[in-house]
Amino acid sequence: MRIGIFGGTFDPPHEGHVKAAKASVFGLGLDKLLVIPTAEPPHKNLAAGGADAQSRLEMTRIAFKSVEKCLVSDMEIERGGRSYTVDTLDALKAEYPGADLCLLMGTDMFLSIEGWRDYEKIMSEAVLAPFARAEGDMEGINAFADRLWEKYKARTVPVNIGPIEISSTKIRRALPHRGGFEHLDNEVYKYILSHGLYGARPDLDWLREDVKTHMDLDRIPHMVGCENMAIKLCLKWGGKVGNIREAAIIHDITKHLSLDEQLKLCEKYDIIPDNAEIENPKLLHAITGAALAKALYNSPEEVCEAIRWHTTGKADMSLAEKIVYMADYTEKNRTFEGVKELRMLSSRDLDGAMRMGLEMSLNELRDKGIVPHPRTQQALEWFIEHPEG
Repeated sequence: MRIGIFGGTFDPPHEGHVKAAKASVFGLGLDKLLVIPTAEPPHKNLAAGGADAQSRLEMTRIAFKSVEKCLVSDMEIERGGRSYTVDTLDALKAEYPGADLCLLMGTDMFLSIEGWRDYEKIMSEAVLAPFARAEGDMEGINAFADRLWEKYKARTVPVNIGPIEISSTKIRRALPHRGGFEHLDNEVYKYILSHGLYGARPDLDWLREDVKTHMDLDRIPHMVGCENMAIKLCLKWGGKVGNIREAAIIHDITKHLSLDEQLKLCEKYDIIPDNAEIENPKLLHAITGAALAKALYNSPEEVCEAIRWHTTGKADMSLAEKIVYMADYTEKNRTFEGVKELRMLSSRDLDGAMRMGLEMSLNELRDKGIVPHPRTQQALEWFIEHPEG
């Protein structure tokens, strides 16, 4: 039996890791590939702000789920402390007596193997299977393999998969700036966002597509229109464009849900709706949408609050809250009487547009026999009393 061993911090696991694993299963003729996240790497400290061991283990299980003959093992995490390869080899030799063990590693690890604990024992017990991390690495790998053979009789079988230049370090640096996702399994990216890892913020194009999967198809044009209007208002009035676009994209994510479904979300996220919100279920989606924004995407408070108040409004609204409220009300798909005037006013006088919009909303609800939420009246009164915002 030939078993591959692929260790690493996997902080986070990315497409390069998976590419190396798939190529190794085929290229080395493996019967099994064990992917083993480290507890603590012996050659470096875990990255500041990185994921904890259990999160790295779970992400690794997700990332490698499609790799044939692959099993993600928690043996080093369970063992705890510094994860020395020689200890892992000893454990695997006992578990798989007589197996041919192949140790996968990138260029940098391969070239530094003489600095590993009991490296000569490692080279006597396992085939070294290095793969290139950058263009031109194979020449150095082959030369070093020849040297190891001459000096230690170490067996080396390079895995030729082409360079893997992406690194977990680069991804961690990109994630807080809405980047890096293109090198990650989609479910790994969702895990990172929902667990608030690495300070990650969602790429807005990715976010838009993901939110669509939660919505009825007929609501998607409104979501896109709201985002576009929010961008226009940001260009005029300022604000954190990324946050405001994020709120505009997410704001109606639960609009399609029934009252029962809304109340189940309220229970799940410890939300206590007031009587007015229960009597008018359309108001609940703003509350549950804000909760889902936090749960699914770890949206910051400014985003969640803009979603929370986009339906009723409230007294003393922030700039982001006003922009999302007005973008939702005046986006291009809205056709109610007076919307063109309101849309034009919002580009000249945002607070004046809020007064006009809140008054129009109150009149419309009363004409339909719906009792408005008290916060909407309070919001209108605040804007009347504070004409300069």
